[in-house]
Amino acid sequence: MNVLLINGSPHSKGNTFIALSEVARTLESEGIHTDIVSIGTRPIPGCIACGACAQSGECAFGDDLYLLLREKLASADGLIIGSPVYFAGPNGSLCALLDRLFVSCVDRLAYKPAAAVVVCRRGGASAAFDRLNKYFTITNMPVVSSQYWNSVHGRVSGEARQDEEGLQVMRVLGRNMARVLKAGLLASEHRPDPEPRIVTSFIR
Repeated sequence: MNVLLINGSPHSKGNTFIALSEVARTLESEGIHTDIVSIGTRPIPGCIACGACAQSGECAFGDDLYLLLREKLASADGLIIGSPVYFAGPNGSLCALLDRLFVSCVDRLAYKPAAAVVVCRRGGASAAFDRLNKYFTITNMPVVSSQYWNSVHGRVSGEARQDEEGLQVMRVLGRNMARVLKAGLLASEHRPDPEPRIVTSFIR
Protein backbone atom coordinates (compact mmCIF):
# COMPACT_ATOMS: atom_id res chain seq x y z
CA MET A 1 0.00 0.00 0.00
CA ASN A 2 1.14 3.53 -0.64
CA VAL A 3 -0.06 7.07 0.04
CA LEU A 4 0.63 10.05 -2.19
CA LEU A 5 1.21 13.34 -0.35
CA ILE A 6 1.06 16.55 -2.38
CA ASN A 7 3.01 19.49 -0.96
CA GLY A 8 1.10 22.53 -2.21
CA SER A 9 3.67 25.03 -0.97
CA PRO A 10 6.20 26.78 -3.23
CA HIS A 11 8.75 26.04 -0.48
CA SER A 12 9.60 22.37 -0.98
CA LYS A 13 11.15 21.98 2.48
CA GLY A 14 9.14 24.54 4.46
CA ASN A 15 6.48 24.22 7.16
CA THR A 16 3.98 22.37 4.95
CA PHE A 17 6.67 19.80 4.20
CA ILE A 18 7.38 19.45 7.92
CA ALA A 19 3.69 18.74 8.61
CA LEU A 20 3.38 16.25 5.75
CA SER A 21 6.63 14.55 6.77
CA GLU A 22 5.22 13.91 10.23
CA VAL A 23 2.25 12.12 8.66
CA ALA A 24 4.55 10.26 6.27
CA ARG A 25 6.85 9.03 9.05
CA THR A 26 3.86 7.66 10.92
CA LEU A 27 2.54 5.91 7.82
CA GLU A 28 5.95 4.42 7.11
CA SER A 29 6.11 3.10 10.69
CA GLU A 30 2.81 1.34 9.94
CA GLY A 31 4.35 -0.34 6.90
CA ILE A 32 2.78 1.96 4.32
CA HIS A 33 4.97 3.49 1.62
CA THR A 34 4.74 7.27 1.14
CA ASP A 35 5.67 9.63 -1.65
CA ILE A 36 5.76 13.41 -1.13
CA VAL A 37 5.57 15.46 -4.33
CA SER A 38 6.12 19.23 -4.21
CA ILE A 39 4.32 21.45 -6.72
CA GLY A 40 7.31 23.81 -6.82
CA THR A 41 7.38 27.38 -8.05
CA ARG A 42 6.64 27.11 -11.77
CA PRO A 43 3.40 28.68 -13.06
CA ILE A 44 0.57 26.15 -13.10
CA PRO A 45 -2.28 26.59 -15.59
CA GLY A 46 -5.82 26.41 -14.28
CA CYS A 47 -8.81 24.73 -15.85
CA ILE A 48 -10.18 26.65 -18.84
CA ALA A 49 -13.33 24.50 -19.18
CA CYS A 50 -12.37 23.43 -22.70
CA GLY A 51 -13.94 20.00 -22.24
CA ALA A 52 -10.99 18.15 -23.78
CA CYS A 53 -10.62 15.87 -20.74
CA ALA A 54 -14.19 14.67 -21.20
CA GLN A 55 -13.13 13.25 -24.57
CA SER A 56 -9.61 12.02 -23.86
CA GLY A 57 -9.69 11.55 -20.09
CA GLU A 58 -6.63 13.77 -19.78
CA CYS A 59 -6.11 17.52 -19.39
CA ALA A 60 -5.27 19.26 -22.65
CA PHE A 61 -2.37 21.18 -21.08
CA GLY A 62 -0.41 18.00 -20.38
CA ASP A 63 2.21 19.78 -18.27
CA ASP A 64 4.86 17.67 -16.52
CA LEU A 65 3.53 18.15 -12.97
CA TYR A 66 -0.01 17.22 -13.95
CA LEU A 67 1.18 14.13 -15.82
CA LEU A 68 3.42 13.07 -12.93
CA LEU A 69 0.61 13.29 -10.39
CA ARG A 70 -1.85 11.64 -12.75
CA GLU A 71 0.51 8.68 -13.05
CA LYS A 72 1.10 8.47 -9.30
CA LEU A 73 -2.62 8.65 -8.53
CA ALA A 74 -3.18 5.50 -10.54
CA SER A 75 -1.15 3.43 -8.08
CA ALA A 76 -1.81 5.40 -4.88
CA ASP A 77 -4.11 3.81 -2.29
CA GLY A 78 -4.62 7.06 -0.38
CA LEU A 79 -4.11 10.80 -0.85
CA ILE A 80 -3.08 13.63 1.47
CA ILE A 81 -2.95 17.22 0.23
CA GLY A 82 -1.07 19.88 2.19
CA SER A 83 -1.08 23.63 1.67
CA PRO A 84 -0.01 26.86 3.31
CA VAL A 85 -2.83 29.27 4.07
CA TYR A 86 -3.06 32.39 1.88
CA PHE A 87 -5.89 34.81 2.68
CA ALA A 88 -7.82 32.01 4.46
CA GLY A 89 -7.51 29.69 1.47
CA PRO A 90 -5.07 27.17 -0.04
CA ASN A 91 -2.28 28.21 -2.38
CA GLY A 92 -3.87 29.34 -5.67
CA SER A 93 -1.39 27.37 -7.76
CA LEU A 94 -2.34 24.23 -5.88
CA CYS A 95 -6.04 24.82 -6.48
CA ALA A 96 -5.38 25.41 -10.19
CA LEU A 97 -3.72 22.01 -10.33
CA LEU A 98 -6.35 20.24 -8.22
CA ASP A 99 -9.19 21.63 -10.35
CA ARG A 100 -7.71 19.88 -13.35
CA LEU A 101 -6.79 16.65 -11.57
CA PHE A 102 -10.16 16.22 -9.91
CA VAL A 103 -12.15 16.78 -13.09
CA SER A 104 -10.00 14.52 -15.28
CA CYS A 105 -8.82 11.78 -12.90
CA VAL A 106 -12.02 10.80 -11.09
CA ASP A 107 -11.44 7.13 -11.90
CA ARG A 108 -8.05 7.34 -10.14
CA LEU A 109 -9.45 9.11 -7.08
CA ALA A 110 -12.86 7.69 -6.24
CA TYR A 111 -13.15 5.62 -3.06
CA LYS A 112 -9.57 6.25 -2.00
CA PRO A 113 -9.23 7.66 1.54
CA ALA A 114 -8.05 11.25 1.61
CA ALA A 115 -7.13 14.04 3.99
CA ALA A 116 -6.16 17.70 3.88
CA VAL A 117 -3.42 19.39 5.92
CA VAL A 118 -3.06 23.15 6.23
CA VAL A 119 -0.32 25.32 7.72
CA CYS A 120 -0.86 28.92 8.79
CA ARG A 121 0.79 31.68 10.75
CA ARG A 122 -2.24 32.42 12.93
CA GLY A 123 -5.71 32.22 11.33
CA GLY A 124 -7.60 31.09 8.24
CA ALA A 125 -6.74 27.42 8.69
CA SER A 126 -10.30 26.12 9.02
CA ALA A 127 -11.45 27.93 5.86
CA ALA A 128 -8.53 26.55 3.83
CA PHE A 129 -9.12 23.10 5.34
CA ASP A 130 -12.77 23.23 4.29
CA ARG A 131 -11.85 24.28 0.74
CA LEU A 132 -9.53 21.32 0.26
CA ASN A 133 -12.00 18.83 1.74
CA LYS A 134 -14.55 19.83 -0.89
CA TYR A 135 -12.41 18.15 -3.55
CA PHE A 136 -12.73 14.84 -1.72
CA THR A 137 -16.42 15.05 -0.89
CA ILE A 138 -17.45 15.54 -4.52
CA THR A 139 -15.35 12.55 -5.67
CA ASN A 140 -16.61 9.67 -3.46
CA MET A 141 -13.44 9.86 -1.37
CA PRO A 142 -13.82 8.99 2.34
CA VAL A 143 -12.23 11.73 4.45
CA VAL A 144 -9.84 10.53 7.16
CA SER A 145 -9.89 12.62 10.32
CA SER A 146 -7.65 13.16 13.33
CA GLN A 147 -8.20 14.25 16.92
CA TYR A 148 -8.43 17.91 15.84
CA TRP A 149 -8.64 19.74 12.52
CA ASN A 150 -5.51 19.04 10.50
CA SER A 151 -3.67 22.32 10.98
CA VAL A 152 -0.14 23.19 12.02
CA HIS A 153 1.15 26.65 12.88
CA GLY A 154 4.34 28.34 11.80
CA ARG A 155 5.40 31.38 9.76
CA VAL A 156 9.17 31.25 9.25
CA SER A 157 10.39 28.00 7.73
CA GLY A 158 11.05 25.48 10.49
CA GLU A 159 8.66 27.00 13.05
CA ALA A 160 6.14 24.18 12.48
CA ARG A 161 8.46 21.92 14.49
CA GLN A 162 7.56 23.97 17.58
CA ASP A 163 3.84 23.25 17.26
CA GLU A 164 3.74 20.11 19.39
CA GLU A 165 -0.04 19.76 19.29
CA GLY A 166 -0.16 20.26 15.53
CA LEU A 167 2.48 17.59 14.97
CA GLN A 168 0.60 15.20 17.23
CA VAL A 169 -2.51 15.78 15.10
CA MET A 170 -0.41 14.81 12.07
CA ARG A 171 0.72 11.57 13.73
CA VAL A 172 -2.83 10.63 14.70
CA LEU A 173 -3.91 11.36 11.13
CA GLY A 174 -1.21 9.02 9.85
CA ARG A 175 -2.30 6.22 12.18
CA ASN A 176 -5.96 6.70 11.26
CA MET A 177 -5.14 6.64 7.54
CA ALA A 178 -3.17 3.43 8.08
CA ARG A 179 -6.13 1.80 9.85
CA VAL A 180 -8.53 2.72 7.07
CA LEU A 181 -6.19 1.35 4.42
CA LYS A 182 -5.47 -1.87 6.30
CA ALA A 183 -9.17 -2.52 6.92
CA GLY A 184 -9.57 -2.93 3.16
CA LEU A 185 -13.18 -1.74 3.21
CA LEU A 186 -12.55 0.54 0.25
CA ALA A 187 -11.11 -2.15 -2.02
CA SER A 188 -12.92 -2.55 -5.32
CA GLU A 189 -14.82 -5.64 -4.20
CA HIS A 190 -16.36 -3.73 -1.26
CA ARG A 191 -17.42 -0.59 -3.11
CA PRO A 192 -21.13 0.13 -3.52
CA ASP A 193 -22.74 -0.31 -6.90
CA PRO A 194 -22.95 3.13 -8.52
CA GLU A 195 -26.24 4.68 -9.56
CA PRO A 196 -26.49 6.23 -13.02
CA ARG A 197 -25.32 9.83 -12.66
CA ILE A 198 -28.05 12.49 -12.61
CA VAL A 199 -27.02 16.04 -13.53
CA THR A 200 -29.58 18.83 -13.35
CA SER A 201 -29.59 22.51 -14.17
CA PHE A 202 -31.62 25.08 -12.31
CA ILE A 203 -31.82 27.37 -15.32
CA ARG A 204 -35.30 27.14 -16.88
